[in-house]
Amino acid sequence: MKLQINGPGPAGLSLRRPWRLPNIGDSVFGAVVAALGLFLLVLAALIVFELVDKSRLSITTFGFGFLVSTKWDPVHNEFGAAPAIYGTVFSAALGLVLALPIGIGAAIYLSEIAPPWVRTPVSFLVEMLAAIPSVVYGLWALLVMVPWVRDVVERQLGDHLSFIPLFDGPRYGIGFLAAGLVLAIMVLPIITAISRDAILAVPTAQREAMYALGATKWEVVSRAVLPYCRSGLVGAAILALGRALGETIAVTMVIGSGYFITASLFSPASTAASSLASQFPDPSGPLHRAALIELALILMVITLLANILARFLVWRVARAPDLIRE
Repeated sequence: MKLQINGPGPAGLSLRRPWRLPNIGDSVFGAVVAALGLFLLVLAALIVFELVDKSRLSITTFGFGFLVSTKWDPVHNEFGAAPAIYGTVFSAALGLVLALPIGIGAAIYLSEIAPPWVRTPVSFLVEMLAAIPSVVYGLWALLVMVPWVRDVVERQLGDHLSFIPLFDGPRYGIGFLAAGLVLAIMVLPIITAISRDAILAVPTAQREAMYALGATKWEVVSRAVLPYCRSGLVGAAILALGRALGETIAVTMVIGSGYFITASLFSPASTAASSLASQFPDPSGPLHRAALIELALILMVITLLANILARFLVWRVARAPDLIRE
């Protein structure tokens, strides 16, 4: 009897693989996963379409000038998004700058230095901090942090560094500095937890090779661990930035209501999210409502651009050659 499969077999035999039914479970699983992925894209497209449709009155009335105008006057129906865009980006960047060094440093300590009896409970507490509702952070910041910022931080900075525009202006306690601090506290658990997991994913062989060459703990961390997991660290930073850009309640409580562009950290300001939270429940008219919805559309575009930038940075960092392999 002559056996046949695709291709030549041993001793010149031509063997043919028997036909079998496709795995139905794999086919169904693949179809379900593909449908879920497409559903996310369709959902995002529907949200954008709805925002564009509901803000059409504002788009046709103000055009591109809505993005650069600094006026927000519901009485005279004059609206512009420039201060809200500036406040959103500036407060989120300030929070990220304050939280990133602390978060990565805490992740290095928990993964590389801390003993097990410290590492386990502290890691658990860090993850629990990420689950605290935003309104709790906002109330704590308003009742505890804002008076401290006004009476201690802003007074010291204003008395000694007022010649710098960042630290000039009246000291209210509420403003960019308070918003940046509360955002830093809120994104710190995210940066710490994700960075710790990225560091723990570094193979032990990377560390052992450096120790075998006589490296110190600092040299192992800086030359073997961090270069290997830098894509994870970049991902943690961008994920925290996305959280900071969209934060609403906590920022609304401590940033004030100033609607202008200023370099002072002491000045009250507004973000796109805080403007929506404070004004959307009671708009003065159809144009005011459309302008708020267009502000929400701009906030969504900023968030999408941040995510696209995150994917690009992670891709670039992942493709870059590791220093340890050079």
